[in-house]
Amino acid sequence: MPKVKPHRTSPSLDMTPMVDLAFLLVTFFMLTTQFRPEDAVVVDPPSSTSDLRAPESDILTLTIDSKKRVFFGYDKAPVMAAALQAVGAKYGVSFTPTQIRQFSLLPNFGVPIQQLGSYLNKDNEQRKALNPGLPGIPYDSLNNQMVTWVLEARKANASLFKKPTYLAIKGDGDADVGTVQKVIKELQENDINRFNLVTSLEMKPSYVGK
Repeated sequence: MPKVKPHRTSPSLDMTPMVDLAFLLVTFFMLTTQFRPEDAVVVDPPSSTSDLRAPESDILTLTIDSKKRVFFGYDKAPVMAAALQAVGAKYGVSFTPTQIRQFSLLPNFGVPIQQLGSYLNKDNEQRKALNPGLPGIPYDSLNNQMVTWVLEARKANASLFKKPTYLAIKGDGDADVGTVQKVIKELQENDINRFNLVTSLEMKPSYVGK
């Protein structure tokens, strides 16, 4: 007797639930995503041929622009929030929970601690308009808030994440050399001797033998 071949059917998959899920995810991210504010200052670092890469996390950045201003930033929001409260307590300045949250989202800032509260009360567009005229963080010997921020941020990262902090100094190509030297001197006088100088990568010269 001839064998009966079973009828084969192609499997089908209903994609409707997947489409619904995709739209739900898109809607969720649209409603919950908060865009990070722009940097308070943008600099153009000097070029170099070094191809050494900076660490990818736990980075504290001191940015020095061409106007001799110093800006502070950290790549972890919890560290920013903890440092703000510690520095505020040292200088007798308190912040509301809303201000602390706003501060933790900033990529960097450049105002004295006494003016920081009013700066945080502004919205993103208002802060963007203020940024070109900010005075920067004080770093002179009589009012060295810069070093205080560095020390408290390092303590906060060690306490919260049990990790060391990598310090990066990012200077503009037109920054005053004396300002950069002064910042480094102030750090070294407080036993902060390890840091990276941020540069933009320049192509290494190629040599063609004859």
